[in-house]
Amino acid sequence: MATIIRQTTIDVTPAEAWAALEDFGAVHRRLAAGFVATCTLDAPEVRAITFVNGAAARERLVGVDHDARRLAYSVIESGLGFSHHNAAAQVVEQGERTVFVWTTDLLPDDLADAVAGLMDAGLAAIKATLEHQQPAQ
Repeated sequence: MATIIRQTTIDVTPAEAWAALEDFGAVHRRLAAGFVATCTLDAPEVRAITFVNGAAARERLVGVDHDARRLAYSVIESGLGFSHHNAAAQVVEQGERTVFVWTTDLLPDDLADAVAGLMDAGLAAIKATLEHQQPAQ
């Protein structure tokens, strides 16, 4: 099983980053604008997303740990042909800044390079989105 781990430091407070990450149905607005184009909730724990390149996926929320600021999800439908996909994103405090850690486990292994490229683009969008949003009033 391939494992991909990416992380970046983001100039927002961990509370701000976590508020965006835990809003599972608003990934396209609050977390990864410019990477995810649309997101709708099919059920309370299943979202349908369309990426800016037109690709689509359905993802199931697996778990949320508010104390650890960690959210886990699994891709249940996509055009990539996963036989297994599980991912977790976590907000780690670094003073007033955030380290955003994203880990994905997937099968088949030969999808790892493609998914790593998508994660790199997604992480850049997450950083840009969070650093340019105004805090909620």
